[in-house]
Amino acid sequence: MHTIRWRKSSHSGDSSNCVEIATTPAAVLIRDSKRTSGPKLDLSPTTWVDFLAYVTK
Repeated sequence: MHTIRWRKSSHSGDSSNCVEIATTPAAVLIRDSKRTSGPKLDLSPTTWVDFLAYVTK
């Protein structure tokens, strides 16, 4: 069983207004740090890489 370990960007500092991500062998999970029991976005690793490439242009 894979333990899900959520983390937020070091750029967030002490702010609670951010998103957190967790990685599993099959997906990258994204959630709102203020609503940890709320909905989560589930992306394939390929989609995550494409997203990062787009936002870091």
